[in-house]
Amino acid sequence: MKKITPSGVILLVAYIATIPLANLVVTQFGAVPVGFGFLAPAAVYFAGLALVLRDLARESVGRRAVFGAIVVGTVLSYLLAAPALATASAVAFIVAELLDFAVYEPLRKRGLIVAVVGSNIVGLLADSLIFLKMAFGSFEFLPGQIIGKAWMTVAAVAALALLGRRKTMIHRRA
Repeated sequence: MKKITPSGVILLVAYIATIPLANLVVTQFGAVPVGFGFLAPAAVYFAGLALVLRDLARESVGRRAVFGAIVVGTVLSYLLAAPALATASAVAFIVAELLDFAVYEPLRKRGLIVAVVGSNIVGLLADSLIFLKMAFGSFEFLPGQIIGKAWMTVAAVAALALLGRRKTMIHRRA
């Protein structure tokens, strides 16, 4: 079991916060542009961020704490939105996060970036398919959902690569 550090707590809180924020923005803003002429429900960016934060929290605080956060996030998702949206969001969230978790763990042996990319692909597809079908009864926004969540994964991978490079440069100087 990993020791929970202040940075780990911040990652867990940020991860859990993405769920109610996703529900809030989708009800307030509806569909938003995600690039290449596609639209997606505004929650797309927070849902994509949740996938990334889950992986980073796993690295920081371990599996048990993240599993607890998935449960808390699912309950919050259900409690803080309109019933139809809450159900779609909660089901999509729990399934996507558990699939993300299942893919991340074995891929982690191949490196952090491989695990983040692989698990996020599975998580974003599951979340998008389930949420869109349950919330809207349609896959009209599917391309936009995939693009929006992919942007978050690309941003996370870029940040992780830069941090890894910076860490390597610091160790070389020492």
